[in-house]
Amino acid sequence: MNDIVPIALQTAAHTHATLTDTVLIIGHGSRERSGNDEIELFAAQWRAKHPEWRIEVCFIEFAEVMLEAGLRRAAQGSRRVLVLPLILNAAGHAKMEIPEHIAEARAENPGVQFLYAPHLGAGEPILKILRRQLRSAMNTLDMPDPTGTGVIVLGRGSSDRGANGELAKMARWLLEETDHELVDLAFTGITWPRLEKVVQRQALLGMRQIVVLPYYLFTGTLVQRIGRQIEHLRLQYPQVRFASGHYFGFEPEIFGLMDQRVHDLLDGTPEALMPCDGCKFRLFAEEHGQGHHHHDDGHVPAAHDHDHAHPHDHGHEHPHEHAHDHASHDHAGHSHA
Repeated sequence: MNDIVPIALQTAAHTHATLTDTVLIIGHGSRERSGNDEIELFAAQWRAKHPEWRIEVCFIEFAEVMLEAGLRRAAQGSRRVLVLPLILNAAGHAKMEIPEHIAEARAENPGVQFLYAPHLGAGEPILKILRRQLRSAMNTLDMPDPTGTGVIVLGRGSSDRGANGELAKMARWLLEETDHELVDLAFTGITWPRLEKVVQRQALLGMRQIVVLPYYLFTGTLVQRIGRQIEHLRLQYPQVRFASGHYFGFEPEIFGLMDQRVHDLLDGTPEALMPCDGCKFRLFAEEHGQGHHHHDDGHVPAAHDHDHAHPHDHGHEHPHEHAHDHASHDHAGHSHA
């Protein structure tokens, strides 16, 4: 385990991917097969943009090629594997589960260098997508007046406050970049508030129109459920006009972020590595048997509960939402997180 930090920092001055490099996309995976198919399609389109790159795909769950198999396949014939989570928000999967599998892959492939890039994150490219989605939704309304139209950014929800905070950041940025008086956030599971409660609040505050912006990557069971929820809300609030945006995935900004992750790793940009890669607190968790692996039976070992002054939080999402939400589990939008 002590070699994780040196290996992660050996990015050198490689500015171009070579024939011995493999780019490994990690999607979350969904029970809805079309969600996984869209990630495969994304990979195919990305390959077409970069025919010189070897691009592989694997998933965290609900798919044929899982993390362990994906890392093993990517390591074959490679000297360097660039691991890119195609995930909007970083929670337990990105902060604990993927790094643990990478650590195991390093031990199994001592001659291969594994570099782990950050998730897509919440920044200007994602804000640009949200603004475009909001403009498109507003154009479907009879009275596209932002002062009387509430906006709800609807995300997956996590037990990780950092992941929820990224959604809050995007909602705040959207408020500051538009003329809407209300831009709230809601979650489909794990945490609160839920969509119905926020719609109730905005209706009581006099919003005549409400735009719901799903904060999801690719389709999945939860994306489909959001559509049904909005239809129910239309019946429940006949005095309110609803419009909704579309999930993300194939926007140029997403491809651009993935391109940037590859180039940053190859250039050795310090910020290019996932913060948890080589994190001493994650190593402590691993050494004490407190890591987070996904279990098909729904059991999750207790996460490490020690407090530490560390710039990011290692909380993880419960994979099957036992106590919070008994609806079908899917992280396709986070994050696919």
